[in-house]
Amino acid sequence: MGEAIISIQELSKSFGDHEVLRKIDIDIEKGEIICIVGSSGSGKSTLLRCVNKLEKQTTGKIMFHGKEVRDVQKDINRYRSKVGMVFQSFNLFNNLTVLENCMLCTRKVLKISKEEAFDRAISHLKEVGMAPYINAMPSQLSGGQKQRVAIARSLCMNPEVLLFDEPTSALDPEMVGEVLNVMKELATTGLTMIIVTHEMAFARDVSTRTIFMDQGYVAEDAKPQELFTNPKNPRTREFLSRYLAG
Repeated sequence: MGEAIISIQELSKSFGDHEVLRKIDIDIEKGEIICIVGSSGSGKSTLLRCVNKLEKQTTGKIMFHGKEVRDVQKDINRYRSKVGMVFQSFNLFNNLTVLENCMLCTRKVLKISKEEAFDRAISHLKEVGMAPYINAMPSQLSGGQKQRVAIARSLCMNPEVLLFDEPTSALDPEMVGEVLNVMKELATTGLTMIIVTHEMAFARDVSTRTIFMDQGYVAEDAKPQELFTNPKNPRTREFLSRYLAG
């Protein structure tokens, strides 16, 4: 085992009296592709939002390279420049072109030159197959194209870790494949990825670890070939039964 890039320690999150996450402990090492699966309401997206500091955990710690990420905006901004996030609803700026969307954060946050920001944007837009659309506005794109631009925008920050919060759930079925194919290619580059997904075949085929969450707990954390073929937890077996039957 190497040193964890991100270490989630005893993390809990409550909204009022409702406890959504319960004492989560997960270490994420460099190059891992971790898929988090589970029923709706099991806490998957809330966990990812806590990891990205979009939600403040109630108790517990999030460590980045062994140092706690404090709830101080300066710390959070520095951390987010290394730990990017791709949202299910794309979150593109509708008044900016594809190219401008990809250049904005690197110029504002990383303070790199316009030339370098342009080169990064073009490189990553090519990587996701969106270079022909650099002058298009988001309103002119399909859902799958928007998500590919959102992925390119995150890659422009040169993150160490990229978080995906159900990146295909807002897409029409015929557009899901194009986004999953981009993610499959990314998984071969060595980028560390944490993916909340309902796409079981993708999780089985691409992840190096699959985590099953149930009612705010990590119920099972195993290699995909173990979790999908011989799940240990009864709840995991129940959840996967329809997929295994297929």
